[in-house]
Amino acid sequence: MTGLRYVYAVCRPFGAALQTQLTGVAGAPPKLLHHRSLVAVVSTVPERDFAEEPLHAHLEDLEWLTATARAHHGVIDALMTVTTPLPLRLATVFRDDSGVRMMLEAREGDFRRTLDRLEGRVEWGVKVYVESAPGETPGGTAESEPAAGKAVSGRDYLRQRSMRAREQEDRWRKAEEFATRLHETLAAHADDSRLHAHQDPALSGTSGRNVLNAAYLVPRAESEEFVEIVDRTKDDAPGMRVELTGPWAAYSFAGEKP
Repeated sequence: MTGLRYVYAVCRPFGAALQTQLTGVAGAPPKLLHHRSLVAVVSTVPERDFAEEPLHAHLEDLEWLTATARAHHGVIDALMTVTTPLPLRLATVFRDDSGVRMMLEAREGDFRRTLDRLEGRVEWGVKVYVESAPGETPGGTAESEPAAGKAVSGRDYLRQRSMRAREQEDRWRKAEEFATRLHETLAAHADDSRLHAHQDPALSGTSGRNVLNAAYLVPRAESEEFVEIVDRTKDDAPGMRVELTGPWAAYSFAGEKP
């Protein structure tokens, strides 16, 4: 194969065939590169896009990055139907097959330990948002001005602001307590968990203030029970929104345990 090698994931050898029409990054079909007890899932990508300098420029291009990420995740999703993949970072590229094999050789111990930990497990994502109340911006900040057409005295205005601030603080406190209880419950029903940084609504475009952004590593056989636990919480928190995503490959757990 000519061109550079794009690596999607590392996994154990498996017997099932990948989808015949599956294409990956740059439209190339993924192939299996065996090395001892491991398999790297790779495809060939052009140097004009994936050599160091052009790749650096492309990573600043949101449209290109989105298309590449979609193709990358499409291959990972296909692997999930036949094995337990250890997904690598987006745009992991090597010069040739020898470079990929050297990487497998150097990290064989880490890969094997991580694959043992991920075997038969999937990732579920759970987010909790506090819905914006009337008079608040989407990020949860109280509006500072009184409603148009409503003249109020300075004392009344300050009293209203103080009352809104107390209500806001009380709502956020209850939301944080709910998110903490939910995380503790879900973590107890998972083999591992990760707390990610809260999402900025200005960047995510999602309404409400994010108070929980977590990932959970759950055995496939126990996923139905895990989903039911999340579903039962959705009516327990007025003014809050619980979002469940998955099952995914274990992106959040692909590295060594912290």
